[in-house]
Amino acid sequence: MIYSDALALSIGNTIRTRLPGPLATLTIFTLKQAWACLFGASLLAAMIVTRMIWQDDWSLARYDALLIFALVLQASFVWLRLETWTEVRVIALFHITGTAMEIFKVHAGSWAYPEPGFFKIYDVPLFSGFMYAAVGSFMARVIRLFDMSFTPFPPRALHFAFAALIYLNFFMHHFVVDMRYALFAGTILLYGRTRIWFCISHRWYWMPLPVAAFLSSFFLWLAENIGTMTGTWLYAGQNPFDAVSFAKMGSWYLLLYVAFATVSLVVRLGDAPRTKGTTYRV
Repeated sequence: MIYSDALALSIGNTIRTRLPGPLATLTIFTLKQAWACLFGASLLAAMIVTRMIWQDDWSLARYDALLIFALVLQASFVWLRLETWTEVRVIALFHITGTAMEIFKVHAGSWAYPEPGFFKIYDVPLFSGFMYAAVGSFMARVIRLFDMSFTPFPPRALHFAFAALIYLNFFMHHFVVDMRYALFAGTILLYGRTRIWFCISHRWYWMPLPVAAFLSSFFLWLAENIGTMTGTWLYAGQNPFDAVSFAKMGSWYLLLYVAFATVSLVVRLGDAPRTKGTTYRV
């Protein structure tokens, strides 16, 4: 990633030269966040473009075209060294868990994929797993780009057990009581003291982990509205131009902790802000 690192450093130096300190820091933070979510943003762009141009009589289904695009995009990220193989393992893990949830939720009637497609498993198009993979990609990339550390980190056994309980609740609430409110409280009890330390321009900043998860869930909610407005998937009883319920932010908020646990399986999260980080600091 030598070339992308050098370009990022050049852009960062230009911003710091032309903008006052706080505004420069905010601009760099925003640009790095945007760069981290490049995979997901590209998928959303593909949904919008294909919705605008696709014709029903074309031999290739739109869902299958999105799958091809996602595969090419993933291969390009690896070839261009925009993602490391460690990050690819995170994406693969989250792809599997996400696809399993999609299959269950579609058959439970929570949402549906209304268009035809050849590459489907139990009415779920295979490209759908890449939407979850995009969340894993963002989380792995943002940790690397900001040289993040997490402190104090909860006991790892509780960390993984809590993520497993959240994941199981997405299935179990269809049959037994929904535990989401208890799980919301659990995020504060378990991670309320955890600070995310991140570096911008040689300076360290921090944010409470639950606050970061809440803000991320809002942007995921916005992305989901793009998905439904393009008709790529629809919730039960929803029209394409109906806004997705704000309640879905809560689902994304909890799912982010599952993604966090998945990332921590293969990415060392650190336990304190480092005094010596990567070879560059943008």
